[in-house]
Amino acid sequence: MIQNDTIVALATPSGAGAIAVIRLSGNDAIDLVSDCFQPVTSNKQLVQQKTHTIHLGHIVDGQKTIDEVLVSIFKNPQSYTGENVVEISCHGSPYIQQEIIQLFLRKGCRMADAGEFTLRAFLNGKLDLSQAEAVADLIASDNEASHQIAMQQMRGGFSSEIAKLREELLNFASLIELELDFSEEDVEFADRTQFRELIDRITFVLKRLIDSFAVGNVIKNGIPVAIVGEPNVGKSTLLNALLNEERAIVSEIAGTTRDTIEDEISIGGIGFRFIDTAGIRETQDFVESIGIKKTFEKIEQSQVTIYLFDSSKGISDLKAIKLEIEKIKNKYPQKPLLIIANKIDKLDDTQLASLQAAIPEVKLLSAKTGFGVEQLTNALLNLINTGALRNNETIVTNTRHYDALLKAFEEIQKVKHGLDSGLSGDLMAIDVREALYYFGLITGEVTNDDLLGNIFANFCIGK
Repeated sequence: MIQNDTIVALATPSGAGAIAVIRLSGNDAIDLVSDCFQPVTSNKQLVQQKTHTIHLGHIVDGQKTIDEVLVSIFKNPQSYTGENVVEISCHGSPYIQQEIIQLFLRKGCRMADAGEFTLRAFLNGKLDLSQAEAVADLIASDNEASHQIAMQQMRGGFSSEIAKLREELLNFASLIELELDFSEEDVEFADRTQFRELIDRITFVLKRLIDSFAVGNVIKNGIPVAIVGEPNVGKSTLLNALLNEERAIVSEIAGTTRDTIEDEISIGGIGFRFIDTAGIRETQDFVESIGIKKTFEKIEQSQVTIYLFDSSKGISDLKAIKLEIEKIKNKYPQKPLLIIANKIDKLDDTQLASLQAAIPEVKLLSAKTGFGVEQLTNALLNLINTGALRNNETIVTNTRHYDALLKAFEEIQKVKHGLDSGLSGDLMAIDVREALYYFGLITGEVTNDDLLGNIFANFCIGK
């Protein structure tokens, strides 16, 4: 997969804008741009300029001036890709962008594939594989928490932890392999007590990283929250209040929401995806019944469920409401459930006291006036374990990493069992090598073209 040609791509979003950045990378990148660049203040060629410098001038195609630009030079190996890199900041006209790109294609450049700049950074040793994947996560981050995790991983927090464990395990693996060469002398180079301590330490770290995926995955992808309840209890009004916009149709007519409505907001740096569902009731309406079926599907898919009921109907309905709450709890015992009494602006103090006595865990809300919305968002945040995030601990968000960690953990358990049962060194070495393989998959010590192709195909072109 190592390429020596020079690639070019637009590094900023396509379309019109104030400026656009066109990026080139390859051994000939500076020479190619130098041939088409006329500096304003210096007669020096770009190849004679120092690395990490910016130059004002014009991009020209023969006698035709295309644009006045700023050219930034990054000479290998002090560049993002580890090759010569040039970034051209031009005016953001789509016509100018295409003229410049087409010019360099005619000069011998090739259009970059998706993620090829970052792929070259990995192949040239500027980033390990988990750091390269963090680049894509950083670009895709849409809230504070996902941004923080991606930044920590891109700085090498996760990979350095894995690399340290792998190095220690590799040292012991070498000693065990050495014992096999002296099997007839019956010598033991690897101290089994120290080896057991290392295996226990690796087990502890792997379990922590594996457990962190439960938090990391929902932070990265957003936490789905289903808002459920009977028709006309204010589910759509609550969604609008949370989003601070008229996202869902609000009507006094029961059954207005017949399909699920979804939207995302960030609360305390965490992304939440709220799902307004069709009201749950017995109905003869075919279309509404499909919406109710979807409601139960969304509860199944959600991480958190909000059960909303109309408190203004009076205490007489509380028995039926409690039965409905128990039904949801029994059907989804592992799913966090927030019970919200809406329309409390219509209740007096006596009715409020009766309501809270009947359902002690209830939270009070008036979606119409906004009362209780902040308390609800705080309750949602409290359900999410962000302690690791606040303590800047490593959190796993990547499914590929999670899968490799699970397999490494399985192999480490085999090694531990082998130590406890006095397994011979040659058999134990097989399990150690397997564990090392899965560690290497994470950081990129072990790769193949298919793996790299799958990872970098998800990047945007120009990164």
